[in-house]
Amino acid sequence: MVSQQSSTRVFLFLQGPSSPIFTKIAARLEAQGHRCLRINLNPGDQIFWRRKGAHNYRGRGGYAWRAYAGSFMDRHAVTDLVLLGEERPYHQHALAAARDRSIAVSVIEMGYLRPDWLTLERGGMSSNSHFPADPQQIVDAARALPEPDWKRRYSQSFLAEAAYDLLYNLPNVFLWFLFPHYRRHALFHPLAEYAGWVVRLAGSGRRNRAASQLVDRFLDGGKPFFVYPLQLQTDFQLRAHSPYNDQREAIGQILTSFARYAGHDTQLIVKIHPLDNGLINWRKLVTNLAAKLDVSERVHVLDGGDLNALLERAVGTVTVNSTVGLHALQLGKPVKVLGAAVFDIARLSDQASLDEFWSAPKPPEAGLRIAFFRLLAATIQVRGNFYSGDGTDAGATAIAERLHDRSVNQPGAFIDPPPRKKPAKIALRRQ
Repeated sequence: MVSQQSSTRVFLFLQGPSSPIFTKIAARLEAQGHRCLRINLNPGDQIFWRRKGAHNYRGRGGYAWRAYAGSFMDRHAVTDLVLLGEERPYHQHALAAARDRSIAVSVIEMGYLRPDWLTLERGGMSSNSHFPADPQQIVDAARALPEPDWKRRYSQSFLAEAAYDLLYNLPNVFLWFLFPHYRRHALFHPLAEYAGWVVRLAGSGRRNRAASQLVDRFLDGGKPFFVYPLQLQTDFQLRAHSPYNDQREAIGQILTSFARYAGHDTQLIVKIHPLDNGLINWRKLVTNLAAKLDVSERVHVLDGGDLNALLERAVGTVTVNSTVGLHALQLGKPVKVLGAAVFDIARLSDQASLDEFWSAPKPPEAGLRIAFFRLLAATIQVRGNFYSGDGTDAGATAIAERLHDRSVNQPGAFIDPPPRKKPAKIALRRQ
């Protein structure tokens, strides 16, 4: 598609995934006649750019960084800002500088429709998303859209993802003196995370066997059950787009509500995230709380196994804002969302209270569900991934085309101001 607005623009890239996709997007944009720049904040950023247009920032964060970013945007006449993770502290300051200058912001993330998709949104995601939240707007915007092609096209391996992660983070640990003032946004030190993953990898066979047995038990049994997928403790979906200060607060609320209001035969399966680093013992935390609430026989921790098989048979799924909720909705299953999520929409997700959800979960309306997924796929999703050659090529080509054509969130999926709000954090309990 050829844009009617194809004049040269200046794209500024900030931090992206530990993947070559940002450099591939830049190459395609430059082939369209645009200029692409990058500000590196640490050695890993340097390693994953390795092309012209790079500038290194070695100053402090906060307002010093914001002043530098704003001055850089002015000096280079930046028209577009591209980044991953708009809630990172460095990105928050850069976004403020960009908005002061009416610079377009595009956020790239792993796809809502995993595993074969990437997200590209104008302005932000989750609480910051401009995707419609009104059911009728969604139905109207999707009326002429076809059903997406759900066939998987690209694959990626955990080994490739891990290798890229090491390539990004280990230089930041051992060459920290090159960017002495850089501060990471993650909660755990990389070496601690890698040690946790090694331990988890060593026990993966035993855990998977136990998980498969538990899944079979629930699929063969006649008791109703709900699924609660845990998210990564470091995930900004939890940190910035939920009412919780910590995932432990979410676990406490959900298990307490389940113990009080779920039917006596009803079971709850708590699923540990497949990429969890093991530094927090979620199994122990959940089982101890379940015992305290006298529901040990009804709350089960799953670390592995076939999640999709469980979702198909579950009475419902409760989540803070995990994309697992989207998979459950695709299956027509009831979903209760406790944080901010692009799919928390009346008549799509259950809008009743969590306490009510256990006894009367409401499935999504079929027509709205179909319209939602058609609009989502057509406007803020592209096919591809971060960690394979074919996947990054496809994703970079599609993203560059939408950026060049100014067609992000189009057709009909940009509502201004954003229709969602950040949830207020719950008050911290004193110990």
